[in-house]
Amino acid sequence: MRYYIFIIFLIHPFIWAQPNMQPKKVTEKFFPEYEELDEVTPGLQKKRGYTNYDELISFLEHYSKNFPKNFSLEYIGKSQKGYKIPIVKLFSKNSKSKVRVWFQAGLHGNESASTEGMLYLIYDLLNNSPEILDYLDISIVPMANIDGYLKISRYANNGLDLNRDNTKLMAPETIALKKAFNKSSPELAVDFHEYTPFRRDYAKFGKVGISSLYDVMFLISGNLNIPKNLRNYSNGIFLKNAQDAMDQNGYSYRPYVSTAKINNEIHFNQSGFSSRSNATSFALTNCVSALIEVRGVRIGKDTFKRRTRITYLIAMSYLSSAIEEKETIKEQIQIALKDSKDIVVKSKRNVYRDTIQTIDLYSNSITDLSVTIRDALNPVPTLKRKSPRAYVIMSSEKEIIDKLPALGIIFNSTDKSRDIIVEKYSVTNYKKSNEKIEKLTTQEVSTTISIDTINFPAGSIVVPTNQKNVNLIYEILEPEAPNSFVSWGVIKANLNSTLPIYRIPNNLNNEK
Repeated sequence: MRYYIFIIFLIHPFIWAQPNMQPKKVTEKFFPEYEELDEVTPGLQKKRGYTNYDELISFLEHYSKNFPKNFSLEYIGKSQKGYKIPIVKLFSKNSKSKVRVWFQAGLHGNESASTEGMLYLIYDLLNNSPEILDYLDISIVPMANIDGYLKISRYANNGLDLNRDNTKLMAPETIALKKAFNKSSPELAVDFHEYTPFRRDYAKFGKVGISSLYDVMFLISGNLNIPKNLRNYSNGIFLKNAQDAMDQNGYSYRPYVSTAKINNEIHFNQSGFSSRSNATSFALTNCVSALIEVRGVRIGKDTFKRRTRITYLIAMSYLSSAIEEKETIKEQIQIALKDSKDIVVKSKRNVYRDTIQTIDLYSNSITDLSVTIRDALNPVPTLKRKSPRAYVIMSSEKEIIDKLPALGIIFNSTDKSRDIIVEKYSVTNYKKSNEKIEKLTTQEVSTTISIDTINFPAGSIVVPTNQKNVNLIYEILEPEAPNSFVSWGVIKANLNSTLPIYRIPNNLNNEK
């Protein structure tokens, strides 16, 4: 009997990888399908399965052939299994000042409606709304994690979650995406996902468990190294307009939440501030950014048109806002570039009690749930430092030096050995993780900073802080930052050791 079950799963891998956990009564009452959506993309034309790679390329090549004045198809690299990763450029050749837009989907391979929403957007922009391209230059990566997508898995072929790889850069897909992102230098960046409405922790609420009520959850980063004016602008204009679009179309929404167990109690983490995730990583490059989570994982192809339409509507809302704000968005980015705040090395979430609405699966009705919220939208700083004029990295740290160009970080190499007066980090507390996280052994350190004269050999690099991606520099080079090269173990540390990263203060004549 076990043998036959194994054969069934080989024949139908999608059943194993993406079971439909949603009861029919929940779908019918809360999430009726949107049947009016035109079936113009490969996945929408199928009763089973999703757009595969060959269908994706055929779809894109069709538009490349038929809309050469507004559409170009390029490839930014290869997946671990050798599939070329396509990027679409939508444009109009005129002399108007354009807003540069980056849309990305399919980073988690089991979130298929995100890819389908981007394909539908391409169809609609070229066939029905080409005038939008008079004001925007749009880059779209519709299937970022091809290997994971084709086996309906969240993870890349090496088992990594690509939305946890934005600072350590361990996957070739991440490096290709980062290089293309920085080349595009977007002023607006949105990462489209789907989320799981039936989390494991949800089974512990009510008689038989609960489900998420919301068609979409919005994740706007609360990372305090993102200039405040950009955080406020993203929330006050772009997010509000997207929420208005959901209201107008009868779709429910809230800020993004996930669960975590704290002292044997289930808490709800709201929003995020981690630079390992795209919502924050994008914004740290000084652009308006968001991560969109549409309700869709582990419900198979249930409500696939509804999910695709929601993805499309939110994308269109962000494009419309970009056109309306075409002058202001550039002004806000310039204000952000001149921001001179202190570095927030570490921060913590605000914790409070609140009520969220869910679907009680026993009664199939909406219920209010009193929960502990751990909110990252307005976090509290716990460690701050003054920004240096530059960082210096020893030439021996080739692994991290090689990662900097993919992150869009500019640096200069020393052509000869030099003595430089710097601030050095001395490790005063050290803790090494007992198990690997994301295939790395993480470290937690505390440091003290002192002035010293250090000889830097030829090939050491100087990373100035007067550059566009400076806020991302803080996240990877300040040792205590949760997603730094030190924290991820890319740079090895030991108790009482001096780290191979140094700071050039603003108030010293540094070179001897």
